[in-house]
Amino acid sequence: MVIKKKIWPEFFRLVKSGKKKFELRVADFKIKKGDTLVLQEWNPKTKKYTGKEVREKVNFVWKRKLNDYGQKKLIEKKGLYVIQF
Repeated sequence: MVIKKKIWPEFFRLVKSGKKKFELRVADFKIKKGDTLVLQEWNPKTKKYTGKEVREKVNFVWKRKLNDYGQKKLIEKKGLYVIQF
């Protein structure tokens, strides 16, 4: 399956350069390993697509709910990190 999503310019550049190899998204769509994620650059100032896009094959999906580990209040207070290594 091919899934298309907006991405802001600053993050688009990082994905395109290979420095950013992850996406953190609200799980309001279906996606699985083997799908293709098409990230389309979106300019929030003009509220228009730039015409640039990057296609990435999905290698791993990890879906969790905010309270899966009983830490909803702490996460709401402190936030989350996504750590790439």
